[in-house]
Amino acid sequence: MSIQDSKKLYVGLIIVVVLIGIVVVRSGLLSRTQTDKGAQVVEIKAMQVVTRDTPISCEFVGQVKAKSEVKIMSKISGNVVAKMVNGGDTVYKGQPLFRIDNKQYLSAINSARAALVKSQATLNNTQKDVERYQKLAALKGVSQQTLDAYISQAEEEAATIEVNQASLQQAMEDEQDTLIVSPVDGRIDVNDVSLGYYVVAGSTTMATVSSINPVWVQFSMSETEYLKYIRSGNGSLPASFKDHLQLMLSDGKEYPLIGQVEQIDRGVSDTTGTITLKASFDNPQNFLLPGMFARVVVQETVRQGALLIPQKAVKQVLDNTFVTVVTDDNKAESRQVKLGNKIGTMWLVEEGLSASERIVVEGIDKAKQGSLLQVTMLEPDALTPAKQ
Repeated sequence: MSIQDSKKLYVGLIIVVVLIGIVVVRSGLLSRTQTDKGAQVVEIKAMQVVTRDTPISCEFVGQVKAKSEVKIMSKISGNVVAKMVNGGDTVYKGQPLFRIDNKQYLSAINSARAALVKSQATLNNTQKDVERYQKLAALKGVSQQTLDAYISQAEEEAATIEVNQASLQQAMEDEQDTLIVSPVDGRIDVNDVSLGYYVVAGSTTMATVSSINPVWVQFSMSETEYLKYIRSGNGSLPASFKDHLQLMLSDGKEYPLIGQVEQIDRGVSDTTGTITLKASFDNPQNFLLPGMFARVVVQETVRQGALLIPQKAVKQVLDNTFVTVVTDDNKAESRQVKLGNKIGTMWLVEEGLSASERIVVEGIDKAKQGSLLQVTMLEPDALTPAKQ
């Protein structure tokens, strides 16, 4: 190909490129491409990381337990002939609960009383014989051996009276034990025995009464947590922990009375690696029931300038937590963060964010890494539900 032909080919190519450009512009393809790029902008709502002096608390899962839980058993055997309470009733110490058939025990009382009277009469006669033989022995009318025999007989009959007195006392106590009373103040369970049920002395559980004021709330903490508190209290639990426990119930409401730690287990559990503690809470309205679960809250310190973010802004992947940060050029950036305690509806941020940063709180799933964002800023109050 000659040089002149090459020049003509280059000129032709240039003309073709120019014509294609004109067609693209006139057909609107370029404008549609720009529109497509504009459609990639994601609308989200974001808020500034909150900086606030914040009281830091620690929570432990606890369970309400009765301070006293007594199984009601009868000292005597027999059929239940009367019930004075219903399952679930509140009862008081000394309150009658059940009556066991006492007919056989009344008969035993009468029999024991008769035996006692008979033995007393026998002793009276023997004592009179002793007196007569003592006079005769003084006159050498009977031998000393005969006198001694009557004296021994009187002593045996006196011992028989003591035995019969004890039998009568036992029979009377057995009859009294046919009335079963509550040993403590509390609430009786619903698994009580029915009328006509035959109970065996010392074996049959007739009912269980649980004391309900005050109550225990039992909870556990790890060995490292225990050591932290012991060190801060110079060898014992600090007063702010031990004497000022709050209780959050399962409905999210705070129990109005303060509890105190009263018992700490003797050691660390071999199976769970935790230490068990028991806190006492007054329960004058019988609001707390054994078996309830609650969160024991311990107020620790006030964190100056703590960083807080809404719980809804956090995504958890396996054991890692992430938030989506809005960069200075309004692009999405996934950021791993380390979180501390929950503070109401917020998380305390330990690592990964600064006070000047913005995080996505609505539209997180749409805000992919590097996507361009159209940001609407929210105030923290807009995410906090009104207190009831």
